Amino acid sequence: MTHQLHQNTEQRLTRLRSTIESGSLSQLQSMLNAMHPAEIAHLLESSPPARRRYLWDLVEPENEGETLIELGEEARASLVDEMASDDLVEAVKDLEVDDVADFLQGLPNRLIEQTLSGMSRQQRERVEAVLAYDEDTAGGMMNTDVITTRANVCVDVVLRYLRMQDKLPTHSDSLIIIDKYNKYLGILPISILLTSQPDATVNTIMDDQQSAIPANMPSSEVASLFEDRNLISAPVVDDNRNLLGRITIDDVVDVIRDEAEHSMMSMAGLNEEEDLFASVIPSVKRRAIWLGTNLLTAFLAAWVINQFTETLESAIALVVLMSIVPSMGGIAGSQTLTLVIRGMALGQIDSGNTRSLLIKELLLGFINGVIWALVVFVISVLFFDDTSIGIIVAIAMLLNLLIAPLTGVLLPIALRKLGIDPALAGSVLLTTVTDVVGYAAVLGLATLLLPYIRSFLA
Repeated sequence: MTHQLHQNTEQRLTRLRSTIESGSLSQLQSMLNAMHPAEIAHLLESSPPARRRYLWDLVEPENEGETLIELGEEARASLVDEMASDDLVEAVKDLEVDDVADFLQGLPNRLIEQTLSGMSRQQRERVEAVLAYDEDTAGGMMNTDVITTRANVCVDVVLRYLRMQDKLPTHSDSLIIIDKYNKYLGILPISILLTSQPDATVNTIMDDQQSAIPANMPSSEVASLFEDRNLISAPVVDDNRNLLGRITIDDVVDVIRDEAEHSMMSMAGLNEEEDLFASVIPSVKRRAIWLGTNLLTAFLAAWVINQFTETLESAIALVVLMSIVPSMGGIAGSQTLTLVIRGMALGQIDSGNTRSLLIKELLLGFINGVIWALVVFVISVLFFDDTSIGIIVAIAMLLNLLIAPLTGVLLPIALRKLGIDPALAGSVLLTTVTDVVGYAAVLGLATLLLPYIRSFLA
């Protein structure tokens, strides 16, 4: 089903691109605005700047807000910079409060103030309530549009109250129960409400066991909570249990997607919001930082190799074989690093289980080290007819496959304590460690032990 929907979307986008090439303006505008805002955003992000600007001018005002929300921050900024504040207010006026807050947080302060001043008092107050919290917390994710009721009323009264509403907020799977002081008491699932007797009171059928989410809870923890408890929505409260709003599953899906993109892009030193067609100069600046870092680490590895030129001249086979050791260490370390970063993101790693994880990874490293050290030894003897070189490379392999998981576990934990994103810096630093240790192990062992091993074998 999902695959079929994806195919249909791609087919519509393909037809639209064909229409762009044909130059039929009226047909293009009609097709464009018949698409879902997410599809329009996908097309805009897939278009070079000139075509993107042209297509954006064809988007009808009622579609602009939803489309802007679906765009990545950089692509969105490229369009917003040329919009008047009145147009911005008009574009976001029908969006949900949490979407408006997310949108405004990516704007310059000048535009935020202009956009807020153009809103109604009620909408401005709701948006400002969300903006008061960091965007990566429950308070920054929440929507203030909630349906509440009291615990002492009967089911019939609640149902008559619901019928008076024009419509329910999206993803309304339950009502939130509060007291007269706006303190959170529990929830009433709509499925229970609809199947209860009209004269039953809310306090007899409500769920007072579901805990509310603190407004300062990190968004990653909110996502884990939704996943673990299969939630569709959840109330958000402040430190005094005053109801502030609620979080819905669509917001959590966005968090999960953003975290996945962040992890993937950070491994290459990139921002998950980077525009595919961003200007060249800003892109060069972002990428140059990590290319320069990698160059420094490469020079460090080269410096280590340069310290053992005499050893290399006396054992040519080492020139061919020595790159195998850091390569294998890099792969082994990356496996552990990825596992640990994932565990940290899911909240599975803490001070109580780090030691057990470290022992397990070291044991894996030792077993893999023994296996692949034997393989390298056999290949070295068969192809180079040099047992002494095989012994040196095998020992170096074992050492590096022990250092790699050790680094893979301790490095991200240390980076997190220093306030550095492990996904962003971990892979570069891990590669440095495994390269330096790998080359130093091979060449250092060869310098120290090779003459003695050859003498012994002779």
